[in-house]
Amino acid sequence: MSRPPVRDQIALMDGYHSPQVDVRVRLNTNEAPEPPPAAFVDALAAGLSGIEWHRYPDRAAVALRSRIADVEGAETPGPIDAANVFAANGSNEVLQSICLAYGGAGRTVATFEPTYALHSHIARVCGSDVVSAAREADFTLDVDVARRLLLDRRPTITFLCSPNNPTGRLEPEETVRAVLEVVEEIGGLLVVDEAYGQFSPWSALSLLSEDRPVVVTRTFSKTWSAAALRLGYLIGPSWVVEDLEKVVLPYHLDSMTQLAGVLALDHLDDMQRRVAHLVEERGRLEAALSSLEVDMWPSAANFILFRPRGRDGAEVWQELVDRGVLVRNCASWPGLEGCLRVTLGTVEEDDEFLAALTEVLTGR
Repeated sequence: MSRPPVRDQIALMDGYHSPQVDVRVRLNTNEAPEPPPAAFVDALAAGLSGIEWHRYPDRAAVALRSRIADVEGAETPGPIDAANVFAANGSNEVLQSICLAYGGAGRTVATFEPTYALHSHIARVCGSDVVSAAREADFTLDVDVARRLLLDRRPTITFLCSPNNPTGRLEPEETVRAVLEVVEEIGGLLVVDEAYGQFSPWSALSLLSEDRPVVVTRTFSKTWSAAALRLGYLIGPSWVVEDLEKVVLPYHLDSMTQLAGVLALDHLDDMQRRVAHLVEERGRLEAALSSLEVDMWPSAANFILFRPRGRDGAEVWQELVDRGVLVRNCASWPGLEGCLRVTLGTVEEDDEFLAALTEVLTGR
C-alpha cells in the first residue's frame, strides 16, 4: 500500500505530550487544584438549554470577547474592547493562529530556552524556521544576547513566556521593554505568553498600545479552573486581531465554549481568591523544599522547578510515581537536566508530595 509522505519538517518531530498516569496526586500539568464555583456550573447547565444547537455559533464571539476586554481592561493603559481580543480553543490555538498569520515558510520565529516547548513546536508545524538563544544559568534573560539574536536573524515573531514555563521566572518589565524595542526596530511581533500571568505581580498588558507590535496571550485553564474548557485568548492591537481572523477556521469557537467563557468571567472574585491562596501555598512549598536536598528557582507561577542534589531526576520522578505522586520530568527541556516541576495542588496534595519527596531523598 502506498501512502503520502509527511512533510520533511514534520517527519522527525515528536508530538507534545504530558504523561497521564493513574495516581492519587497529579501535580504535573499546572492545572488548578480546585474546581470552579458551583454557581458557575449551575449557570452553565441552565444556559445550555438556551443554545440553538441547529445553528452555527456566533463566528465573531462578540459577547465573550467583550467580557474579556471588560475584565482585562483594568490592566491595560487605555480602554480596550472586543476588537482588541482574539479568542480560540486554548491559548495553543491562539499561538498557532499567530504562527499561521506571521510565520510560515521563509520566516523565522525566536525563542529563549528553556521555555514553553510548544512555542517552537507550533512554529515548526506551521513551516517557520526557529532560532533560539540560551538563558543564563539562573534562567534569566540577558538582554544583550537577545538583542544580538533578534538583530542577526530578524524574526517576524518573538516569544517571551512570563512567568516562564517551566522555570517559573517572571520577565522584569525592563527586560520586556528592551526586547520590544528591538522587535519594533526589525518590524516583528512580540508575543508575551502569560498563561500564568495572574499569579505574578507584573503584566505586559501595561505595555499594550494600538501602535506597538506586542500582544499578550492568556488562558482559562489555570486561574479560571477551566482546563477542560480549552479556551484561551489574546489581547493586543486591533490590526493583529484582524490578521488572526483571516487564518482561523470559520466557526472555530463553539457556542457552549463561548457561553462558559462569559459565565466564568462573572466569578472574578472567586478567581482572585484562588490565586491569592495558591500564591500563599507557593510560599509554603518553597519554604518546605528549602529544607531538602534540592536546588530550586524563584517562581511567579503556580508551579516550582527543582533539581534533586546528587540524585538522578528521572529516578526521583519514578520513585514519586511509585508512591502515588506524579510531577513533571523536565529533563528533555534544554538546560534542565535532572529537573522536576511540581504544580501547586491542594494543601493535602502538597503535603503528600512533600512527604513522598522527603522519603525518596532521605530514605525515611
